[in-house]
Amino acid sequence: MVRTEWIAPHMVRIVLGGEGLASFATGGFTDHYIKILLAPEGVTYPEPFDLERIREELPRDQWPAQRTYTVRTWDAGLRELTVDFVVHGDEGLAGPWAARARVGETVRFLGPGGAYAPDPEADWHLLAGDESALPAITAALERLPDGAVAHAFVEVEEPDDELKITAPAGVEVRWLPRRGRPVGEPLVEAVRGLAFPEGTVHAFVHGEAGAVKELRRHLRTERGIPLDRLSISGYWRLGKTDEAWRAVKREWNAQVESEEQAGTAA
Repeated sequence: MVRTEWIAPHMVRIVLGGEGLASFATGGFTDHYIKILLAPEGVTYPEPFDLERIREELPRDQWPAQRTYTVRTWDAGLRELTVDFVVHGDEGLAGPWAARARVGETVRFLGPGGAYAPDPEADWHLLAGDESALPAITAALERLPDGAVAHAFVEVEEPDDELKITAPAGVEVRWLPRRGRPVGEPLVEAVRGLAFPEGTVHAFVHGEAGAVKELRRHLRTERGIPLDRLSISGYWRLGKTDEAWRAVKREWNAQVESEEQAGTAA
């Protein structure tokens, strides 16, 4: 870890560097993610670090927890990997860890993965999400060419959490502070109220799973957007830990698709 910086009241930026990133490579996506490995309190692992060996030799409660975070930027020349973490006090695992992280610490992770980048042939772009999707949304906006048309909606806790974003002149970025409202409510309301431009859209919609479910139904059944024009998924689920959400996410997604198909058929 080479730098840390609070970039908003509820977000800390961590920059990783060093020889450990010598083989790190991305595939051109704007939603690249890594899985940070966090050891349980009081647990240390033998060197060299070997996740497979840990899982074979140690009890499950001593395995490192995995937390998925989007890559904000990757500078191959400097070998610096930037990741932004949402922090809400002592809630969760990765947020509090990031808040107290110090330069010089060793950070282990898996990845990267990724699947989305804005289609340069699309007539316009829709990007919507909460804080968890902000790094990917920002990276996508920075990738858009001059003259691109895009509507971006970002839900945050408070106005002070709004960040400066670099985007082409034709892009509209709307910040949606919750100010105590339920998570996802401002985002769903804003996307539903958007007057869609003419032409083919390419959409990126990620964040809390309940809000994403509502938006998927709206975009697929009410707006008629084909699934291949949507990158849409619940990054997290209100009331569930990351492990608990991962355990049910596949089944939950299948149920959403089934309900969607039934609604379309009706």
